[in-house]
Order: sequence, then C-alpha cells, then structure tokens
Amino acid sequence: MDLLKLVALDPDDLAVISAHLQDAVIRVGDIAYLPGERRFALAARRYDWEAEQPQRRLAGLHFEHVTNVRVRGIDQGDKEAVLNLLAVAFEPGEAPSGTATLIFAEGGAIQIDVECIEMQMKDLGPVWAAESRPAHEDLEAIQSGRR
Repeated sequence: MDLLKLVALDPDDLAVISAHLQDAVIRVGDIAYLPGERRFALAARRYDWEAEQPQRRLAGLHFEHVTNVRVRGIDQGDKEAVLNLLAVAFEPGEAPSGTATLIFAEGGAIQIDVECIEMQMKDLGPVWAAESRPAHEDLEAIQSGRR
C-alpha cells in the first residue's frame, strides 16, 4: 500500500481520517500543542486496516488554526503512557469554528478548539507487523452493562 496523505477541511473529511486512525496507539510524549504556531500535532502508530496482514504504520497528524486545547483523563506527566485512539469527532461552533475531540479508550480525551477545520494526516514510512487485529467489545453490551 502506498503511504497515505489525507487532508480534512470539513467534518466529512475528518470522519475519513478518523476511520484510518481508529485503534492508533499514541505515546503521551508524542503529543504537542504549539500555541505560538496555533498548531496541535502528534505522532501515532496507526493500525493499517487496509493491509492483508496485521500491521502498523507510523503517521503524523496536525491541526492548524488552533485556539485552545483541553485534556481530560490523561496524565500529561507520564510521557511513556500509551493511549489507544478510538475516534476523532467534531462539534461545530459558530461557523466555521468548532471543537475536534480525540477520543481515547478508558475515557481520556483531548479537545482541540479550531477557527476552522484544517487537519492533515500523513504516513511517515516505517511499517511493522502487528501482533493481532484490534477487537472491540460489542458496543450495545457495553452500554447495557453486560460486558
């Protein structure tokens, strides 16, 4: 598979990138908010859902036009902690602004306020075998407490 390079300029584009980032693992130390540049960036080890064999790829992503970042349920001091990204969501504000939310397993989240959606995800090259394909519990069972 060729290296992916995707750009999001609206919520639909962001949903496509979210699908490619589902189950990415991210070290807390690989996350950066650069307020002077109005940029939020991170490096992720994304699961390659399109590959025939289980594999991960190193990918970088960044949001532009960032006005604020809020973190919930993540120990920012533990730079070696690993987060499992479930999805990237977007809540519109006064057009074209809004809040992109990185939703992590176990309740962690990063909310990124943006003047407008301008986000890019790019594979950076390295690829390695994954131990297995990520699996998720049935969402309905989780919501009803039947785990």
